[in-house]
Amino acid sequence: MSQQKQSGNIVAIIMMIFLFGMISFVTNLAAPMGVVLKNQFGLSNFMGLLGNAANFIAYAVMGIPGGILLQKIGYKKTALWAIAFGFVGVFIQYLSGHAASFGVYLLGAFVAGFSMTLLNTVVNPMLNTLGGGGNKGNQLIQVGGSFNSVMATFTPAFVGILIGEAAKANITDVFPVMYIAMGVFALTFFVLWLVSIPEPHAERASEALGSLMSGAVKFRHFILGAIGIFVYVGVEVGTPGVMLLWLSDAHVSSVGATTAGFVAGTYWFLMLIGRLCGASIGSKVSSKTMLTVASAVAVVLVLLAILIPSTSEVALPVLQRSDAGAISFGLAQVPINAMFLVLIGLCTSIMWGGIYNLAVEGLGKYLAVASGIFMTLVCGGGILPAIQGWVADMAGYSTSYWVIFAGFAYLLYYALIGSKNVNKDIKVD
Repeated sequence: MSQQKQSGNIVAIIMMIFLFGMISFVTNLAAPMGVVLKNQFGLSNFMGLLGNAANFIAYAVMGIPGGILLQKIGYKKTALWAIAFGFVGVFIQYLSGHAASFGVYLLGAFVAGFSMTLLNTVVNPMLNTLGGGGNKGNQLIQVGGSFNSVMATFTPAFVGILIGEAAKANITDVFPVMYIAMGVFALTFFVLWLVSIPEPHAERASEALGSLMSGAVKFRHFILGAIGIFVYVGVEVGTPGVMLLWLSDAHVSSVGATTAGFVAGTYWFLMLIGRLCGASIGSKVSSKTMLTVASAVAVVLVLLAILIPSTSEVALPVLQRSDAGAISFGLAQVPINAMFLVLIGLCTSIMWGGIYNLAVEGLGKYLAVASGIFMTLVCGGGILPAIQGWVADMAGYSTSYWVIFAGFAYLLYYALIGSKNVNKDIKVD
């Protein structure tokens, strides 16, 4: 019986790690799809980023309800609902290709966002429990996070290969990606349904939800940190997302959609490298120091990207496709601005953990509800890139990065000043 349970746990662990990757796969599909939508339907940059916005706005709708659902039906059933939403969301996006409908695509992106919200609520505690908690549980979460970054690297590059010449891009070109996503969701649903796994027990608070929420928002450093999460996810997504639109725009760039996808993928690859480095020094360097350094460096990199003329080019090491269709690793000539934007991936890689740790420090009994509020404000990943896209339409791609500059400047302020807990007189037990 014990051996059977262990085998079931191994299968469940594999499924959870795959779902960790699917969060990134589906989320990062939105940015390269923006290139497809922009060219197929003749949309502006703002409209092209609405799919990304629909995906992230779902966090605002489902963040807190997702936590309540978790309490009522448990982790396994919530995960099954999340997987079902993911399949339906991608299927609707698939149908949008047959219908050639931008509106249907937006609906699919929104439904897929429900899935991503619920999966984010489930996979971390599930992996921790399946690993037995402690160091082994954390190790599994790190494995899942690494697979998440791998899929973030892979997705824009794969879509770039499929769409080829951006001017001729069509949603139907991206069908292979959607087949993969639906297949993984379907397989994971049935395997997870059949496998018996341990159920993490969420601690039930004795106070009403409204009372806990009103208590959490009394902490200044938490409120500023919650805004920080909104800003962080926005700049994390907007930096490579708008860069992908810029490098794929034949009117202002000669890079092309395929290479642009690989360049954007390099940003996410550097996030993977940064996460591994951050994990290795996390026990020695404080969250405040890590966030301060990362934000300051990001501010400098964005300024360089804005101020240096895009006529200057540099050879950036990326994967690329030859005219014969072969994939190889080599150097691609890109504007030097793109190199600075890609390097920001090293900075954003460690920011989530730093902001979260600083914002929830000293919250005590308010921690759980604070996490729900954080999940809701992940919607910044859709709102800020859409604003940046609108600025790009009005004033150009380079000017749009002042939105990113302002975001990193706020995060630097939070690390230096806003993260201090000035409400230590509030009872938290």
